[in-house]
Amino acid sequence: MENIRVGVVGVGHLGMHHARVYTEILGAQLVGVVDINEERAQTIAEPLGVPAYGDFATFLRIARPDAVSIVVPTSKHYEIAKVAMEHDAHVLVEKPVTTSVDEAEKLLNLAVERDVILQVGHIERFNSAVEHVREFVKDPYFIQTRRVGPFSPRISDVGVVLDLMIHDVDIILSMVNSELISISAMGRCIRTDHEDIASVQLRFANGAMAQILVSRVSEKRQRMMEITEAERFVTVNFETQDITVQRSVRESGGNIVEVVEHPVFPKTEPLKMELQHFISCIRDGLQPMVGIKDGKRALEVCVAALRQIHEEKPQSASILSAM
Repeated sequence: MENIRVGVVGVGHLGMHHARVYTEILGAQLVGVVDINEERAQTIAEPLGVPAYGDFATFLRIARPDAVSIVVPTSKHYEIAKVAMEHDAHVLVEKPVTTSVDEAEKLLNLAVERDVILQVGHIERFNSAVEHVREFVKDPYFIQTRRVGPFSPRISDVGVVLDLMIHDVDIILSMVNSELISISAMGRCIRTDHEDIASVQLRFANGAMAQILVSRVSEKRQRMMEITEAERFVTVNFETQDITVQRSVRESGGNIVEVVEHPVFPKTEPLKMELQHFISCIRDGLQPMVGIKDGKRALEVCVAALRQIHEEKPQSASILSAM
């Protein structure tokens, strides 16, 4: 079978890694990179041996890609994804899928109409530690996440809710098999015009709860998730891909002892696993693990949280569609 011809639109901090990884994936052929900064595009393209383009329309016409990764500012996601799908190209769009739920719904409908794959880049779903935890965590009743770090001006078009929190929202929604019934959020703008620190509490119909803290004005960087089940407490380090499991075990004599386990499992590069999955879905005609419906659902929760943070009004989860 012929290679899947793929391009990368936007080759900044993350996009350049998309371009690199595609050259390492069996069954994929990188046919070009696109960036409005043509000098930047050329710098990334040259060592990879592919053409550089400063215009997306020109790239589509000349390169005729089967698929594209869209790694541009969020405000441009809808416009570029729409044009790509109208040219029958499969799309992987970085999170958040769009800036509005309405735009996400339009992309969903277009993907169905054009019969193309539309995958959303929630990369933490492909984190080896997250995938391993899914194998044994079945009924969490409390999940707590912290995604914090020092300020960086690199992300300026959105606040921490759409930049950072959406990762954890997506993971939590995929792990708790119950309807979301309430959202409580607060946050504050400190260094930018967007929220730089935010906290959200989620409550589900089955009684499960989640607490999410995100910040880009903290002293130290941390990416952690803690999961509480009836018989164990699980800690996940997203960055090191390490897992700690603490359990209480009753011995034959009746004594209870604390057991700490550190599961051993293969660790991989999440981005490479994500892009391999995208190519496999195209080749095999399968729907992606993180499709547009997942991206839309996570976006709905984040939009509801943002309304509370910036309008300072309580927001019921009932406004969320298809939750």
